[in-house]
Amino acid sequence: MRLEQLNKQGEGERKLLADIIWPVRGSFEGIELEKEFYTLTGVKAYIDAFDERVSFGLESEGFVPHAENITRPRFDFEKVRIRSMGALGILFIPFSFDEMDKKPDLCRRNLYEMYGKFGGGAETLLSPSEKEILRHMHVLGRPIRMRDAEMCLAASHDYCLGVLRGLVIKNYIRPSREGAIRVHTYELVDNNSSLRSR
Repeated sequence: MRLEQLNKQGEGERKLLADIIWPVRGSFEGIELEKEFYTLTGVKAYIDAFDERVSFGLESEGFVPHAENITRPRFDFEKVRIRSMGALGILFIPFSFDEMDKKPDLCRRNLYEMYGKFGGGAETLLSPSEKEILRHMHVLGRPIRMRDAEMCLAASHDYCLGVLRGLVIKNYIRPSREGAIRVHTYELVDNNSSLRSR
């Protein structure tokens, strides 16, 4: 049955993984797709993506199957499923397809905040490259340019741009000039001083 669920994964689940989970975590380690569990009524149920490190149940919910075309029995089952996750200590974190499609930055920010609150500290979610950029920025004592990032990581423009964008999403850095069409420098958001000495 789990294999059947895995084969049924569609665009919503792919969007959840590629556009929301990957940019926040930087890895799929510890993520189990279509996690099987039993509800309080003994019925087998599934979670789209389960983060075993922190017991997050991450779901992609399309409007048509989860709202518009839902039957009363299915509606009841969904409530039992959510309560059952709570009873198992699983934090249910749903994202609608439209949210992930139209407001992915908001979804990533929300997920990052959940990890920060329940995931044992935000720094554990930083990749080695992200940590290195933050340390380098503290040493520089000024906003970082793309060239600085490329020299720091000895990596390509595209790779460094991805690292910087990840740090923006995680609210560690921000563009020096808000609203600029092209970003030339990034500055630290002044709430992560704990990394200075690490």
